[in-house]
Amino acid sequence: MGGFAYDLAWLVGAIFGAIKFGLLIYIILGLLVSFAVVNSYNQVVAMVLGTLQRIFEPMLGPIRNFLPNLGGIDISPVFLFIALEFASRILVRLLISLA
Repeated sequence: MGGFAYDLAWLVGAIFGAIKFGLLIYIILGLLVSFAVVNSYNQVVAMVLGTLQRIFEPMLGPIRNFLPNLGGIDISPVFLFIALEFASRILVRLLISLA
């Protein structure tokens, strides 16, 4: 089972890495749209932002409800990054310990 566990740990790490990369793209694209650097009426931008919004808003919503109001500053993505990194490390170490 050793080789399979290492491969599964790599796969879990890669999936979490892709999720964190998508969250980073969502944050950067949201900032670019809010500062009017990128036009949100562009069809490609609207499609990408809409897709990422449907993916990440269900994860960010409960974090936003838990955090206090900071007056327009949204730090919920920071906490989501930390939670994703923590979950990734725990799962990868658990899978490697099975090997």
